[in-house]
Amino acid sequence: MPKTRVLILCTGNSARSQMAEALLRHDAGDRFEVFSAGTKPTQVRPEAIVVMSELGIDISGQRSKSMDEFAGQRFDYVVTVCDHARDNCPVFPAATTRIHWSFEDPAAVEGPEERRLAAFRHVRDGMRGRLRGLHE
Repeated sequence: MPKTRVLILCTGNSARSQMAEALLRHDAGDRFEVFSAGTKPTQVRPEAIVVMSELGIDISGQRSKSMDEFAGQRFDYVVTVCDHARDNCPVFPAATTRIHWSFEDPAAVEGPEERRLAAFRHVRDGMRGRLRGLHE
């Protein structure tokens, strides 16, 4: 039986979508084929790498990708995790279920490292709860 294909989109593919991709792959990778991309890809944020490693999930080898890399591919679900990605999401075939979850950008938080990491943890944990609803 083929795995359910999921594409997770945000703006930079640097934090939210990277963490969501890794969480879904870790928690339900036996049933899902998961990808992430951005409307304006940058690079994976070090804070995202740190907070995912706290869960024993290594994303240090992941790279930011453009949603153009996935043009023409079939997905069962396209999940946008920021409003910008939702507003700039390409059209997918009618069989694709689109889901939108608006998460604040933890990369926008400034200040000491512990404050920034707390923002990344908050988003990571919120996304994990939403993703559980997708795979449970």
